[in-house]
Amino acid sequence: MRVRRLAAWTALPLAVTLGLAACGSGGGSGSGQSDPDAAVRIEIAEPQHLVPTNTNETSGSQVLAALFSPLVDYDEANKPYEVAAESVTSSDNKVWTVRLKDGYTFHNGEKVTADNYLDAWNYGAYAPNGQNSSYFFEKIAGYADLQGEKPQAERLSGLKKVDDLTFTVTLTEPYSEFKTMLGYTAFYPLPKAAFSGPGVLREGYEQAPIGQGPFRMKGSWQHDAKVEVERYDAFPGERPKVGGVEFRIYQQLTAAYADVLSDNLDVIKTIPTENLSTAGTDLGDRFRQSPASSLQVLAFPTFQKEFSKPEVRKAISMAIDRDEITKSIFKDSQQPARSFVSPVVAGYRENTIGAAGEFDPAKAKAAYEAAGGPKKIELSYNGDGGHKDWIDATCNQLKANLGVECVGTAEPKFADLLTKVKAKQPVGLFRMGWVMDYPSMENYLGPLYSTNGSSNYYGYSNPEFDKLLAEGAKAPNEEAAIAKYQAAEDLLAKDMPVIPLRYGQNNFGHSTKVKNVQMDLFDRVDLLKIEAVS
Repeated sequence: MRVRRLAAWTALPLAVTLGLAACGSGGGSGSGQSDPDAAVRIEIAEPQHLVPTNTNETSGSQVLAALFSPLVDYDEANKPYEVAAESVTSSDNKVWTVRLKDGYTFHNGEKVTADNYLDAWNYGAYAPNGQNSSYFFEKIAGYADLQGEKPQAERLSGLKKVDDLTFTVTLTEPYSEFKTMLGYTAFYPLPKAAFSGPGVLREGYEQAPIGQGPFRMKGSWQHDAKVEVERYDAFPGERPKVGGVEFRIYQQLTAAYADVLSDNLDVIKTIPTENLSTAGTDLGDRFRQSPASSLQVLAFPTFQKEFSKPEVRKAISMAIDRDEITKSIFKDSQQPARSFVSPVVAGYRENTIGAAGEFDPAKAKAAYEAAGGPKKIELSYNGDGGHKDWIDATCNQLKANLGVECVGTAEPKFADLLTKVKAKQPVGLFRMGWVMDYPSMENYLGPLYSTNGSSNYYGYSNPEFDKLLAEGAKAPNEEAAIAKYQAAEDLLAKDMPVIPLRYGQNNFGHSTKVKNVQMDLFDRVDLLKIEAVS
């Protein structure tokens, strides 16, 4: 799961129940013999970054999942279990002891030690380094001293080395889900070779990242083309069943789909919306579906005057017919969303946005005009993600129901859109997709809506929301935490910084040259299960 984050492609629906069975044979149609030395080809979008603490979108996370092994992963019940960690323990939920498994090495031969985690986490937390996932270290003591243009410290006071394979993490407040967090990308280690000096990342490191996972880089990142990895034979954990992976970068999903049909690509992680109705016929049992954790929203730049009023934001939400778009564009393959968290996590409630989620054109128009909504609305999206059809449909609804001018504007790549939004350049409303980083209700709230959230691109800030989130994190058990998180979600429903639209599901396909293709809740192909067939 660890990932992760922002989703480039249009997400497809999540089954109401996690018991949804995959379409087809449950693993693939390949009947030939497995070829353990063959490489497989998997579609991704252009990553924004390949440094673990700077990667908060799904394409980069997919690549890093090949190059790194997490401290923990998650079982079928979404509970963490140790992978690179031997143990993660605490007696008070505030001081945690992490013991590493012996035998892990980086791809350059360096032995993995506690220092590699401390160096990586300190680098990620240090504000001048500008890491997208710095937020995830906020709970560690000393984080505040690493913030600002001139931080008071360079290293987290809450991180202490015990010995080469053991370190402790002291949090500012107890947090019962800290072990669960450790599956996230930001908590990967970095080798000494990643740094040119103390706390200084070596120039060019992310063009050929050195990890300690089941695969190592083969060459360097070829931007807008591909990233290739090969099996790392010294990996001490579960070995992959293929010799390598070519992560092939596509600007258009339709091109990737055509390549899968012709066996020139092995896995497409998201079937284009325009091909959903024929995918079952085109691919047969190679068209697959499985639960996902994704949520698609339209986000507001709340710092812009025209979108600063919750009344304007709610009126736009009421003018969108989610059910119709789900039916006409996504062929009923998605679930309309009217809450801010996914059904896959404990604490989910249906329809937390209430009246703002009810399609009511007359009421929407009256409220919009009364609140002084803008005469023109722009919907920005990444053109490399298969979003055009639903964006156009949404614009048409807003034109008809609000009497406004509406235009859809495509940025070439998701990374381009994120860069503009982060710089607060005017893009109007913008589409965002979220895939959970770790299985917790808090993960759908903190990164996206807290004042300093790592993916709060809309400028939303509510001190009471931040307070409830902090109280939930300190709660002694899951039940008490959920009560606080639900209260925080209720505030989002009042403020409406984004419009929840759809819950996603993995709708993917594969060629005849692979089998045992599985995708997790985090929009990632399981690289330890996929097999090539001859």
